[in-house]
Amino acid sequence: MKLQVAIDRVPLDRAVDIAHSLDGKVDIIELGTSIVKDYGLEALKQMDFHLEKSELLIDLKTIDEGEYEFKKGFETSADILTVMGSSSNGTLNQTYQIAQDVKKDIFVDLMEINDDRLNSMPELPNAIFGLHHSKDSVESFDAVDTIKQFNDQHPQISRLAVAGGIDIDQAKKIADQGIADIIIVGGKISGTSDPVSAAQKFMEAIK
Repeated sequence: MKLQVAIDRVPLDRAVDIAHSLDGKVDIIELGTSIVKDYGLEALKQMDFHLEKSELLIDLKTIDEGEYEFKKGFETSADILTVMGSSSNGTLNQTYQIAQDVKKDIFVDLMEINDDRLNSMPELPNAIFGLHHSKDSVESFDAVDTIKQFNDQHPQISRLAVAGGIDIDQAKKIADQGIADIIIVGGKISGTSDPVSAAQKFMEAIK
C-alpha cells in the first residue's frame, strides 16, 4: 500500500519545503487544488518540485479542456494528474490517452459519482480511481465500509485510492483490508508542525 500526502492551503515556498522534506519518506506527494488555483501551473513549473524518490501528483481536477490541461500539467514535474469522473467521456478519453502517451499516470476523482455514471465511463484500465469524500460534506464517512462496497460492485477496478479524513486507526484498518492501493492523508501530516514524524507514523501503520 502507498501513502499519498496532500499539501493544501499553504504559501508556495512552504509547499516546496514540505514536499522536499517528505521526498522518499512517503510514496506520493500531492500538490492540492488550492495550490494550483492560488499559483497556477506556470508557477509550479518554475518552482523546484523535482523529487528524487517520491512521485508528484498535481490535483488539477480537470473537468473540461482535458487535452489542453493535461498537456500543460505534464509540462511540470508531475507524475500524476487528476481528472473528475463527472467530466464527459470525451474528456476522460483525452486525458487518459495523454497520460499513456507520456508514460505517466491519471487519477480519476470519483467525488459524488454514482454507480450509473461509473458504469457509463469508458474503460481506463491503467487509471487510478479515487474514492473521495468531500471536505464540505456533512455526512459521515466510513472509509473501510465504502472501500468494501465499492470493490464488491466494481471488482474490475484494480487501482484504488481513498481520501477523506483518514486517521491512523482507519489507515491500519484499510491496510489490513487489503483492497485499496493508496491512502491519501492531508492536514494530519502536512498541517502538523513536524510532517516527517507524522508521515512516519502513518507509514508504520500501513506497511
